[in-house]
Amino acid sequence: MKILIVHNILWAHYKATVFSELHRLASSYKAEVHVLQIAQSEQSRALLGKPDQLPDQYSYELLFDTYIEQVSTPAKIRALVARMRAYRPDVLLLTGYYDPAQIALMVLAKLSGIKVVIQTESTPVDQVRSGLKEWFKSRVIAMADGFFCFGTPQANYLIQLGVRPDQILVAQNAVVDNAKLRQVYEQARPTRTAKQAEQNLPPANFIYVGRLAAEKNLTALIDAFVQARQKAGNRANWGLLLLGDGPEKGAIQAQIDRLGAQDSVKILPNQPWYRVPQTLALADVLVLPSLSEPWGLVVNEAMACGMPVVVSDRCGCAPDLVKNGQNGYIFDPARPEELTSCLLRFIDGHADRQAMGRVSSEIIAHFSPDTVAREMLAGFVKVTRT
Repeated sequence: MKILIVHNILWAHYKATVFSELHRLASSYKAEVHVLQIAQSEQSRALLGKPDQLPDQYSYELLFDTYIEQVSTPAKIRALVARMRAYRPDVLLLTGYYDPAQIALMVLAKLSGIKVVIQTESTPVDQVRSGLKEWFKSRVIAMADGFFCFGTPQANYLIQLGVRPDQILVAQNAVVDNAKLRQVYEQARPTRTAKQAEQNLPPANFIYVGRLAAEKNLTALIDAFVQARQKAGNRANWGLLLLGDGPEKGAIQAQIDRLGAQDSVKILPNQPWYRVPQTLALADVLVLPSLSEPWGLVVNEAMACGMPVVVSDRCGCAPDLVKNGQNGYIFDPARPEELTSCLLRFIDGHADRQAMGRVSSEIIAHFSPDTVAREMLAGFVKVTRT
Protein backbone atom coordinates (compact mmCIF):
# COMPACT_ATOMS: atom_id res chain seq x y z
CA MET A 1 0.00 0.00 0.00
CA LYS A 2 1.48 3.34 -1.08
CA ILE A 3 0.27 6.40 0.83
CA LEU A 4 0.76 9.93 -0.48
CA ILE A 5 0.14 12.82 1.92
CA VAL A 6 -0.34 16.41 0.75
CA HIS A 7 0.48 18.94 3.45
CA ASN A 8 0.54 22.72 3.24
CA ILE A 9 3.67 23.80 5.11
CA LEU A 10 6.86 22.21 6.34
CA TRP A 11 6.82 24.54 9.40
CA ALA A 12 4.15 22.50 11.20
CA HIS A 13 6.42 20.60 13.57
CA TYR A 14 3.81 18.39 15.26
CA LYS A 15 2.58 17.10 11.93
CA ALA A 16 6.19 16.12 11.26
CA THR A 17 6.14 14.11 14.49
CA VAL A 18 3.08 12.21 13.30
CA PHE A 19 4.58 11.73 9.83
CA SER A 20 7.70 10.28 11.46
CA GLU A 21 5.55 7.85 13.43
CA LEU A 22 3.72 6.84 10.25
CA HIS A 23 7.07 6.21 8.58
CA ARG A 24 8.30 4.16 11.56
CA LEU A 25 5.18 1.99 11.70
CA ALA A 26 4.45 1.69 7.98
CA SER A 27 6.31 -1.55 7.38
CA SER A 28 4.12 -3.31 9.98
CA TYR A 29 1.14 -2.47 7.75
CA LYS A 30 2.98 -3.38 4.52
CA ALA A 31 2.86 0.28 3.55
CA GLU A 32 5.12 3.12 2.52
CA VAL A 33 4.44 6.80 3.18
CA HIS A 34 5.58 9.86 1.24
CA VAL A 35 4.68 13.49 2.07
CA LEU A 36 4.42 16.40 -0.35
CA GLN A 37 5.07 19.62 1.59
CA ILE A 38 3.70 22.39 -0.63
CA ALA A 39 5.61 25.31 0.90
CA GLN A 40 8.12 26.17 3.60
CA SER A 41 5.81 28.25 5.82
CA GLU A 42 3.05 30.87 5.74
CA GLN A 43 3.30 34.64 6.01
CA SER A 44 1.34 34.83 9.27
CA ARG A 45 4.17 32.88 10.92
CA ALA A 46 6.94 35.17 9.65
CA LEU A 47 7.32 36.74 13.10
CA LEU A 48 7.86 33.30 14.61
CA GLY A 49 11.18 32.87 12.82
CA LYS A 50 12.46 30.24 10.44
CA PRO A 51 11.07 26.69 10.54
CA ASP A 52 12.83 24.46 13.02
CA GLN A 53 15.44 22.06 11.71
CA LEU A 54 14.52 18.97 13.69
CA PRO A 55 15.57 15.33 13.30
CA ASP A 56 12.19 14.07 12.07
CA GLN A 57 12.53 10.92 10.03
CA TYR A 58 10.11 10.57 7.14
CA SER A 59 10.12 10.73 3.36
CA TYR A 60 9.06 14.11 1.95
CA GLU A 61 9.54 16.62 -0.85
CA LEU A 62 9.36 20.41 -0.47
CA LEU A 63 7.64 21.65 -3.62
CA PHE A 64 8.13 25.42 -3.16
CA ASP A 65 10.75 26.97 -0.89
CA THR A 66 8.67 30.04 -0.04
CA TYR A 67 5.49 31.13 1.78
CA ILE A 68 2.42 29.24 0.68
CA GLU A 69 0.59 32.50 -0.12
CA GLN A 70 3.19 33.14 -2.82
CA VAL A 71 2.46 29.89 -4.68
CA SER A 72 -0.21 30.27 -7.37
CA THR A 73 -3.01 27.74 -7.76
CA PRO A 74 -1.90 26.70 -11.29
CA ALA A 75 1.65 26.13 -10.02
CA LYS A 76 0.38 24.01 -7.13
CA ILE A 77 -1.83 21.95 -9.43
CA ARG A 78 1.01 21.25 -11.86
CA ALA A 79 3.40 20.23 -9.10
CA LEU A 80 0.91 18.09 -7.20
CA VAL A 81 -0.40 16.29 -10.27
CA ALA A 82 3.12 15.56 -11.53
CA ARG A 83 4.20 14.12 -8.15
CA MET A 84 1.05 12.03 -7.74
CA ARG A 85 1.43 10.55 -11.21
CA ALA A 86 5.08 9.75 -10.53
CA TYR A 87 4.39 8.18 -7.11
CA ARG A 88 1.23 6.28 -8.14
CA PRO A 89 -0.31 5.95 -4.66
CA ASP A 90 -3.09 3.62 -3.57
CA VAL A 91 -4.47 6.23 -1.18
CA LEU A 92 -4.16 10.02 -1.05
CA LEU A 93 -4.44 12.07 2.16
CA LEU A 94 -5.40 15.73 1.69
CA THR A 95 -5.11 18.15 4.58
CA GLY A 96 -8.01 20.40 3.59
CA TYR A 97 -10.95 20.80 1.24
CA TYR A 98 -10.67 24.58 0.83
CA ASP A 99 -7.70 24.64 -1.57
CA PRO A 100 -8.68 24.58 -5.28
CA ALA A 101 -5.42 22.80 -6.10
CA GLN A 102 -6.15 19.98 -3.65
CA ILE A 103 -9.74 19.73 -4.90
CA ALA A 104 -8.42 19.37 -8.44
CA LEU A 105 -6.00 16.69 -7.27
CA MET A 106 -8.84 14.86 -5.52
CA VAL A 107 -10.92 14.81 -8.71
CA LEU A 108 -7.99 13.38 -10.67
CA ALA A 109 -7.32 10.81 -7.96
CA LYS A 110 -10.94 9.61 -8.01
CA LEU A 111 -10.87 9.34 -11.80
CA SER A 112 -7.67 7.30 -11.46
CA GLY A 113 -9.11 4.86 -8.92
CA ILE A 114 -7.07 6.26 -6.00
CA LYS A 115 -8.79 6.29 -2.61
CA VAL A 116 -9.00 9.73 -0.97
CA VAL A 117 -8.94 10.59 2.74
CA ILE A 118 -9.42 14.17 3.97
CA GLN A 119 -8.02 15.47 7.24
CA THR A 120 -10.06 18.31 8.69
CA GLU A 121 -9.93 20.68 11.65
CA SER A 122 -13.03 22.75 10.80
CA THR A 123 -15.88 23.16 13.27
CA PRO A 124 -19.32 24.77 12.83
CA VAL A 125 -18.29 27.86 14.84
CA ASP A 126 -14.70 28.60 13.78
CA GLN A 127 -15.89 30.77 10.87
CA VAL A 128 -19.04 32.48 9.62
CA ARG A 129 -20.93 29.90 7.56
CA SER A 130 -23.10 30.57 4.50
CA GLY A 131 -25.61 28.27 2.84
CA LEU A 132 -23.89 28.31 -0.56
CA LYS A 133 -20.48 27.69 0.94
CA GLU A 134 -21.76 24.80 3.04
CA TRP A 135 -23.49 23.28 0.00
CA PHE A 136 -20.29 23.44 -2.03
CA LYS A 137 -18.31 21.97 0.86
CA SER A 138 -20.74 19.07 1.15
CA ARG A 139 -20.28 18.34 -2.58
CA VAL A 140 -16.49 18.32 -2.20
CA ILE A 141 -16.37 16.03 0.83
CA ALA A 142 -18.84 13.64 -0.84
CA MET A 143 -15.95 12.62 -3.12
CA ALA A 144 -13.79 11.41 -0.21
CA ASP A 145 -13.67 7.82 1.00
CA GLY A 146 -12.77 8.61 4.60
CA PHE A 147 -11.84 11.33 7.08
CA PHE A 148 -9.35 12.04 9.84
CA CYS A 149 -10.69 14.61 12.34
CA PHE A 150 -8.90 16.73 14.92
CA GLY A 151 -11.60 15.94 17.45
CA THR A 152 -15.26 15.41 18.26
CA PRO A 153 -16.55 18.83 17.06
CA GLN A 154 -14.86 18.27 13.69
CA ALA A 155 -16.35 14.79 13.34
CA ASN A 156 -19.83 16.04 14.25
CA TYR A 157 -19.50 18.88 11.72
CA LEU A 158 -18.70 16.42 8.94
CA ILE A 159 -21.74 14.34 9.85
CA GLN A 160 -23.85 17.52 9.62
CA LEU A 161 -22.49 17.93 6.09
CA GLY A 162 -23.61 14.44 5.11
CA VAL A 163 -20.65 12.20 5.98
CA ARG A 164 -21.56 8.73 7.25
CA PRO A 165 -20.27 7.96 10.77
CA ASP A 166 -18.41 4.89 9.48
CA GLN A 167 -16.37 7.17 7.20
CA ILE A 168 -14.81 8.86 10.25
CA LEU A 169 -11.64 6.78 10.33
CA VAL A 170 -9.89 8.74 13.11
CA ALA A 171 -12.01 10.91 15.39
CA GLN A 172 -9.21 12.49 17.45
CA ASN A 173 -5.88 13.08 15.72
CA ALA A 174 -4.75 16.45 17.14
CA VAL A 175 -1.55 15.58 18.96
CA VAL A 176 1.76 17.03 20.15
CA ASP A 177 4.96 15.31 21.23
CA ASN A 178 3.86 14.74 24.83
CA ALA A 179 7.05 13.04 26.00
CA LYS A 180 9.44 15.62 24.58
CA LEU A 181 7.44 18.55 25.98
CA ARG A 182 7.19 16.99 29.46
CA GLN A 183 10.92 16.29 29.50
CA VAL A 184 11.80 19.93 28.76
CA TYR A 185 9.24 21.12 31.31
CA GLU A 186 10.56 18.88 34.08
CA GLN A 187 14.14 19.94 33.38
CA ALA A 188 13.12 23.59 33.78
CA ARG A 189 11.07 23.22 36.97
CA PRO A 190 13.99 23.17 39.47
CA THR A 191 15.06 26.66 38.39
CA ARG A 192 11.52 28.08 38.40
CA THR A 193 11.88 30.33 41.46
CA ALA A 194 15.24 31.69 40.38
CA LYS A 195 13.99 32.40 36.85
CA GLN A 196 10.89 34.13 38.18
CA ALA A 197 13.02 36.38 40.38
CA GLU A 198 15.39 37.07 37.48
CA GLN A 199 12.49 38.20 35.28
CA ASN A 200 10.64 39.97 38.11
CA LEU A 201 7.63 37.63 37.88
CA PRO A 202 5.12 36.77 40.63
CA PRO A 203 5.33 33.30 42.22
CA ALA A 204 2.10 32.17 40.48
CA ASN A 205 1.07 32.97 36.92
CA PHE A 206 -1.55 32.43 34.27
CA ILE A 207 -0.07 32.08 30.78
CA TYR A 208 -1.26 32.52 27.20
CA VAL A 209 0.87 31.14 24.36
CA GLY A 210 0.27 32.05 20.73
CA ARG A 211 -0.13 34.87 18.25
CA LEU A 212 -1.04 38.28 19.59
CA ALA A 213 -4.00 38.68 17.24
CA ALA A 214 -7.55 40.01 17.52
CA GLU A 215 -9.26 36.62 17.26
CA LYS A 216 -7.33 35.44 20.32
CA ASN A 217 -9.42 37.77 22.53
CA LEU A 218 -6.47 38.91 24.62
CA THR A 219 -7.91 42.31 25.55
CA ALA A 220 -10.76 40.47 27.29
CA LEU A 221 -8.27 38.19 29.02
CA ILE A 222 -6.30 41.14 30.40
CA ASP A 223 -9.48 42.87 31.59
CA ALA A 224 -10.71 39.65 33.22
CA PHE A 225 -7.37 39.11 34.97
CA VAL A 226 -7.26 42.66 36.34
CA GLN A 227 -10.85 42.36 37.59
CA ALA A 228 -10.16 38.95 39.19
CA ARG A 229 -7.16 40.37 41.06
CA GLN A 230 -9.25 43.27 42.30
CA LYS A 231 -12.00 40.94 43.52
CA ALA A 232 -9.39 38.86 45.33
CA GLY A 233 -8.08 41.92 47.14
CA ASN A 234 -5.54 42.81 44.43
CA ARG A 235 -3.30 39.93 45.47
CA ALA A 236 0.23 40.50 44.27
CA ASN A 237 1.18 36.82 44.09
CA TRP A 238 -0.51 36.19 40.70
CA GLY A 239 0.57 37.44 37.28
CA LEU A 240 -0.40 37.00 33.63
CA LEU A 241 2.19 36.10 30.99
CA LEU A 242 1.59 36.54 27.27
CA LEU A 243 4.12 34.52 25.28
CA GLY A 244 4.16 35.39 21.59
CA ASP A 245 4.15 38.09 18.96
CA GLY A 246 1.73 39.43 16.40
CA PRO A 247 -0.15 42.41 14.97
CA GLU A 248 -1.90 43.31 18.23
CA LYS A 249 1.25 43.55 20.34
CA GLY A 250 1.31 47.37 20.38
CA ALA A 251 -2.39 47.67 21.27
CA ILE A 252 -2.03 45.05 24.01
CA GLN A 253 0.93 46.82 25.57
CA ALA A 254 -1.02 50.09 25.45
CA GLN A 255 -3.90 48.41 27.29
CA ILE A 256 -1.53 47.08 29.94
CA ASP A 257 -0.08 50.57 30.43
CA ARG A 258 -3.53 52.18 30.53
CA LEU A 259 -4.65 49.78 33.27
CA GLY A 260 -1.46 50.28 35.24
CA ALA A 261 -0.86 46.54 35.14
CA GLN A 262 2.80 46.57 34.05
CA ASP A 263 3.92 44.74 37.20
CA SER A 264 1.42 41.89 36.83
CA VAL A 265 0.89 41.49 33.04
CA LYS A 266 3.96 40.92 30.90
CA ILE A 267 4.55 40.18 27.23
CA LEU A 268 7.41 37.72 26.86
CA PRO A 269 9.53 37.26 23.72
CA ASN A 270 8.39 34.56 21.34
CA GLN A 271 10.04 31.16 21.67
CA PRO A 272 10.47 28.14 19.37
CA TRP A 273 7.94 25.44 20.24
CA TYR A 274 10.53 23.16 21.85
CA ARG A 275 11.44 25.92 24.33
CA VAL A 276 7.86 26.85 25.24
CA PRO A 277 7.79 24.32 28.12
CA GLN A 278 10.65 26.25 29.74
CA THR A 279 8.29 29.24 29.99
CA LEU A 280 5.31 27.07 30.95
CA ALA A 281 7.44 26.01 33.91
CA LEU A 282 7.26 29.62 35.16
CA ALA A 283 3.46 29.51 35.13
CA ASP A 284 0.65 27.51 36.71
CA VAL A 285 -2.46 27.69 34.50
CA LEU A 286 -2.80 28.01 30.73
CA VAL A 287 -5.56 30.27 29.38
CA LEU A 288 -6.79 30.14 25.76
CA PRO A 289 -9.55 32.78 25.42
CA SER A 290 -9.99 32.68 21.62
CA LEU A 291 -13.08 33.87 19.77
CA SER A 292 -12.21 31.44 16.97
CA GLU A 293 -9.88 28.44 17.22
CA PRO A 294 -10.26 25.25 15.14
CA TRP A 295 -8.41 23.27 17.85
CA GLY A 296 -5.72 24.91 20.03
CA LEU A 297 -2.64 22.67 20.22
CA VAL A 298 -1.19 24.84 22.97
CA VAL A 299 -3.77 23.23 25.25
CA ASN A 300 -2.27 19.83 24.41
CA GLU A 301 1.17 21.27 25.20
CA ALA A 302 0.16 22.62 28.61
CA MET A 303 -1.67 19.42 29.55
CA ALA A 304 1.36 17.36 28.49
CA CYS A 305 3.24 19.41 31.10
CA GLY A 306 0.62 18.59 33.73
CA MET A 307 -1.05 22.00 33.88
CA PRO A 308 -4.69 23.01 34.45
CA VAL A 309 -6.29 24.87 31.54
CA VAL A 310 -8.96 27.55 31.08
CA VAL A 311 -10.37 27.35 27.56
CA SER A 312 -12.96 29.24 25.54
CA ASP A 313 -15.84 27.12 24.25
CA ARG A 314 -15.00 28.40 20.75
CA CYS A 315 -11.84 26.29 20.79
CA GLY A 316 -12.25 22.97 19.03
CA CYS A 317 -10.26 21.14 21.68
CA ALA A 318 -12.57 22.04 24.57
CA PRO A 319 -15.03 19.10 24.37
CA ASP A 320 -12.28 16.49 24.10
CA LEU A 321 -9.57 17.89 26.37
CA VAL A 322 -11.28 19.89 29.11
CA LYS A 323 -13.38 18.26 31.81
CA ASN A 324 -15.02 21.26 33.40
CA GLY A 325 -14.06 21.51 37.06
CA GLN A 326 -11.70 18.51 36.86
CA ASN A 327 -8.67 19.65 34.86
CA GLY A 328 -9.76 23.24 34.28
CA TYR A 329 -12.72 25.29 33.10
CA ILE A 330 -14.58 26.07 29.88
CA PHE A 331 -16.14 29.51 29.44
CA ASP A 332 -18.17 31.47 26.92
CA PRO A 333 -16.05 34.31 25.46
CA ALA A 334 -19.24 36.30 24.84
CA ARG A 335 -19.65 36.42 28.63
CA PRO A 336 -16.38 37.90 29.96
CA GLU A 337 -17.60 37.63 33.54
CA GLU A 338 -17.29 33.83 33.15
CA LEU A 339 -13.58 34.18 32.39
CA THR A 340 -13.12 36.47 35.38
CA SER A 341 -14.83 33.88 37.59
CA CYS A 342 -12.58 31.09 36.26
CA LEU A 343 -9.42 33.06 36.97
CA LEU A 344 -10.66 34.06 40.41
CA ARG A 345 -11.09 30.40 41.42
CA PHE A 346 -7.35 29.93 41.01
CA ILE A 347 -6.35 33.24 42.59
CA ASP A 348 -8.43 32.70 45.73
CA GLY A 349 -7.31 29.07 46.05
CA HIS A 350 -10.69 27.39 45.46
CA ALA A 351 -9.29 25.46 42.48
CA ASP A 352 -6.83 22.66 43.29
CA ARG A 353 -4.05 23.24 40.75
CA GLN A 354 -2.14 20.07 41.57
CA ALA A 355 -5.17 17.77 41.31
CA MET A 356 -6.28 19.43 38.07
CA GLY A 357 -2.79 19.07 36.63
CA ARG A 358 -2.83 15.34 37.33
CA VAL A 359 -6.14 14.97 35.49
CA SER A 360 -4.70 16.93 32.54
CA SER A 361 -1.81 14.45 32.35
CA GLU A 362 -4.21 11.51 32.41
CA ILE A 363 -6.41 12.93 29.65
CA ILE A 364 -3.61 13.92 27.30
CA ALA A 365 -1.90 10.54 27.57
CA HIS A 366 -4.52 9.23 25.15
CA PHE A 367 -3.52 11.86 22.56
CA SER A 368 -0.09 10.60 21.51
CA PRO A 369 1.66 10.50 18.10
CA ASP A 370 2.06 6.72 18.30
CA THR A 371 -1.65 6.15 18.95
CA VAL A 372 -2.75 8.52 16.20
CA ALA A 373 -0.30 7.09 13.65
CA ARG A 374 -1.57 3.56 14.28
CA GLU A 375 -5.19 4.70 13.89
CA MET A 376 -4.33 6.53 10.67
CA LEU A 377 -2.61 3.49 9.18
CA ALA A 378 -5.57 1.32 10.14
CA GLY A 379 -7.80 3.87 8.41
CA PHE A 380 -5.72 3.77 5.23
CA VAL A 381 -5.97 -0.02 5.22
CA LYS A 382 -9.74 0.17 5.68
CA VAL A 383 -10.38 2.47 2.71
CA THR A 384 -8.13 0.52 0.36
CA ARG A 385 -10.08 -2.64 1.09
CA THR A 386 -13.48 -1.15 0.29
